This record gives sequence, structure tokens and C-alpha cells, in this order.
Amino acid sequence: MERMIGTVSRGVRAPIIREGDDIAQIVVDSVLKASEGNFTIQDRDVVAVTEAVVARAQGNYASVDAIAADVRSKFGDDTVGVLFPILSRNRFAICLRGIAKGCRKIVLMLSYPSDEVGNHLIDLDEMDEKGVNPWSDVLTEEKYRELFGYKKHVFTGVDYVEYYKQLIQESGAEVEVVFANNPKAILSYTKSVLTCDIHTRARTKRLLKAAGAEKVYGLDDIMTASIDGSGYNDKYGLLGSNKATEDTVKLFPVNCQPVVDRIHQMLLDATGKNVEVMVYGDGAFKDPVGKIWELADPVVSPAYTAGLEGTPNEVKLKYLADNDFADLSGDALKEAISDYIRKKDEKAASLVGTMVTQGTTPRRLTDLIGSLCDLTSGSGDKGTPIIYIQGYFDNYTK
Repeated sequence: MERMIGTVSRGVRAPIIREGDDIAQIVVDSVLKASEGNFTIQDRDVVAVTEAVVARAQGNYASVDAIAADVRSKFGDDTVGVLFPILSRNRFAICLRGIAKGCRKIVLMLSYPSDEVGNHLIDLDEMDEKGVNPWSDVLTEEKYRELFGYKKHVFTGVDYVEYYKQLIQESGAEVEVVFANNPKAILSYTKSVLTCDIHTRARTKRLLKAAGAEKVYGLDDIMTASIDGSGYNDKYGLLGSNKATEDTVKLFPVNCQPVVDRIHQMLLDATGKNVEVMVYGDGAFKDPVGKIWELADPVVSPAYTAGLEGTPNEVKLKYLADNDFADLSGDALKEAISDYIRKKDEKAASLVGTMVTQGTTPRRLTDLIGSLCDLTSGSGDKGTPIIYIQGYFDNYTK
């Protein structure tokens, strides 16, 4: 009988992971147990593990005191410009407490109308009505309040301007809040800058240094080494961290490649099947209502097996049906399209730039699969930190 099911994404439940747990063994045991009577493990299935449980097993945490010590060692008693943070209680608030604890005074410069990942401070239409030019206008806190009042986030109900200001003051630092999108605007206040943007950080650092900034660091430069026995991330620093407690953050996991390689080998030994493995964090997709672009991690996947490298090499079925085989229907159309796909697979040549690929998603496999995993596992209480995907690499002919 013809198979009628394509890609299937399953959340796999696992024990609560604690520091020191053997994460690879737990993942393999959980997948094998879940498969019993439910599905058969096949070649090119995908096992994905959320970065949160990998980092937790590693014990990769940092306290606000450790963050403060690192910030203080880099900036001393300078007034520090804290540039372009995202608006997030989970992602940035505890980091900000540590940063503020290590500073005498902070000039907090927020981008507007939204942060880098789409959390809006103000409405675009209202900004236009007020005649504000986000590309050139630098607003003081007083001017911002005069123009826009006290705005709360549409989903969280938080006024992030007031929230961040209070966090800084409660941590013992003075604070001045300004709003601008040109990073060079901060240099009117201080030449010592900690830029907190994620995906644009390299450009921001380059522009600041070229404009005369004397000390320039990013979140990826803070907590890159252990402070008094703390966790660290040598590549991403504080980027990708999450709130653990009111005084600690869980950092993005380190040394993930040995983890995915070990899971791959253990599954191969147990089943004889070549299962792809990845660690995933945030997906990369945009909410049309809240306008948030989900990807607050520095990458979707910090480690994955070799079979997940690259981009899809797919053709658009509706393009073939409407163009190449417009005169066919029914079984003849199905066979013609199937034959086209089989020949494409046999050639194994890149289809980049060809018309038959238009409308397919031009993104990396790890970003696509990681987004699927993030949506499947959710961010709440589903209790499925492992995702098992089947049929992702199938096509119409399989």
C-alpha cells in the first residue's frame, strides 16, 4: 500500500536532567524506550536535544557576581554604554543585574521601535505620527516619555524601560537611558561600550572602534572563561544564556560536538541505523502579532552530525505541475513528477539558481530542523527536551 505519511516530529519525554548527568546516555535510553511499539528507528532519522538540558548536565551556570567580576575587570570604574540589549526577563534581565553590579554608571541605549529580535517598545504607526526618524533621532528618556508615554509589551505586560532602569539601580549603579539605532550615538556619553546585540554584534563593534571607542566588548566577550569556578562559554560568552534563578544564568552549552557524536555512535551500536543528531536552541521564525523573531540564541544549532550540513536540494512540485507537466493529470502526472525527482536525486547536483526551485525555503538544514524542534518541544511544561524526527529527508518518490 502507498505510504501516506511524510515528515513526523515527535516530542520524547525524558527524566529531569541535573548537573553531572550523562546526557548522551539519557538521550539514547529515552529514544529507545519511546520507540518501543511506537516507531521503528531508520537511517537518516533525526534526534535533536535542546541546548538547555545539555548545558544543565554540564553545570554551565554563572552567577551575577561572576558576571560583575568579569565586567569590572574589563571596564574598571568607567561609565559603560550598554548597547542594544533585547527586551527579555528570561534572556537579559539577570545578565543586566550582573553587568550593573560591576559598573559605577551605565548609559543604557535601547534600539527603537523594537529590539533586535522584534520586541517592540513603540508602535511603528505612532512613531511615524510623531515625526520621529529612527535612523537619525536620539531620544532621551524624558523625550521618549513625552512622545510615547509608558508602553507595556503586548504579551508580557512589562514596561521594559522602567524594568531595566530599576534593575540597574537596584544593583547599585547609576543609570541614564537613551534611545537610538546608530551605535556611534553612544560615544557622546562614553567611550567604553558593552554591545549586547546578537546577530549584528560584529558590525556594531567594527563601527564603534572606527568611530573612536576606546573599550569595546560584546556579550560574547563576557564569561568566556571561568570566574572562580563558574561556568563559561569560550565562543559565545553570555550570548544564548537564560535565567536560571534570580542570581544565576544558564549559559549556552560548550563542547557540544562530542555529545552529538557520542549519541550518534551509541544509537548506531544499539540499532545499526545511521541516525543524525543535533543540539538545538531557539528556532528562527517570526510571530506576525507580537512581531518577535524567535532567534535570541547566537545560532540555532551549536553542534550536529555531518549529514545535517548544507541546505535542502528540492524542487517545487507545484512548479512542475503548472509548467513542465501542465498537460498531464492523475497517474501520468504523478509518474512524471516522480521520475523528475528520481533523476534529480541520481544526479545529486545542486539546483541552486534553477527556476524549478523557486518557492522552496533557502535556509540551512539545521535552521529549518531546529525551528521544527523548537516548535515541537515548546518553551513550557511539555517535558520533551528530545525531539525525534522521521521522514524529513524523504521526498515524493519514497
